[in-house]
Amino acid sequence: MPVPHGFVEKLAELSTSGKSFVSVTMVETVGSTPQDVGSKMLVDAGGLVFGTVGGGKVETKAIGIAQSMLSSLHASPLPEGEGSGSNAMSCKLVEWNLQRDVGMTCGGVVKLLFESYNFRDWRIVIFGAGHVAQALVRCLLLLECRIICVDQRDEWLARLPQSSKLRTIQMAEPREFVGELRPDDSVLCMTMGHKTDRPILQEIFSRRFEPRYLGVIGSQAKRKVLLRELREDGIADEVAENFRCPIGLPLGTNQPGEIAVSIAAELIQCRDAVTAPKR
Repeated sequence: MPVPHGFVEKLAELSTSGKSFVSVTMVETVGSTPQDVGSKMLVDAGGLVFGTVGGGKVETKAIGIAQSMLSSLHASPLPEGEGSGSNAMSCKLVEWNLQRDVGMTCGGVVKLLFESYNFRDWRIVIFGAGHVAQALVRCLLLLECRIICVDQRDEWLARLPQSSKLRTIQMAEPREFVGELRPDDSVLCMTMGHKTDRPILQEIFSRRFEPRYLGVIGSQAKRKVLLRELREDGIADEVAENFRCPIGLPLGTNQPGEIAVSIAAELIQCRDAVTAPKR
């Protein structure tokens, strides 16, 4: 069976969006089954996005497993009997007897391959598109990561390079994007100054949100000002302390390119510290 018309385009669209989703492919059939080998569908957290693997009970059960895989992004276990471990959560092959396992009257057998995309991708969200952010984005595009850059200024976002790994968002109030952040994101505040960085921090802390990495470009003096203002805004001390400022490893000069390298190095260091296996 050929790839369903429009499947590749929809797959590319979802992949570029940065949102997690699962591709489900019927890889083998025996006997009477509701779809042929090669049928495909795409599922996100909200349900079926594109395609079909047969409709009815087979599709409902498959959508449920795909959504369980997506929920494992937030450390939720898969349903009992559906496998365990990180490999099972990111790629999974199931075989169902349609009568015994799905409750259908036909007695066929299907094998379905579940493949997750944007699953635990290293996603870096940069608030601000100024000089250092311009250099940092170009540095990060050499790495295996996805980048989102949020800024009020279209003209600065337009200066960023075109890449399928980069998504730019123009927002009059960048703090509004905080609701889209994920717990495993690395987040950098690199806006025009502390007056535009602080609302983003305040929104993050007000939501009791804890990203993998949270940093603000600036000096120790800027950190003190931000801490004072966050406390004045009602953010508790133990919460307000949870950001890095200054950011970057202690190397290089104050040139944007060298600052970008130092920040990228710190991001890698933090990523590897979080993902390193425990001994």
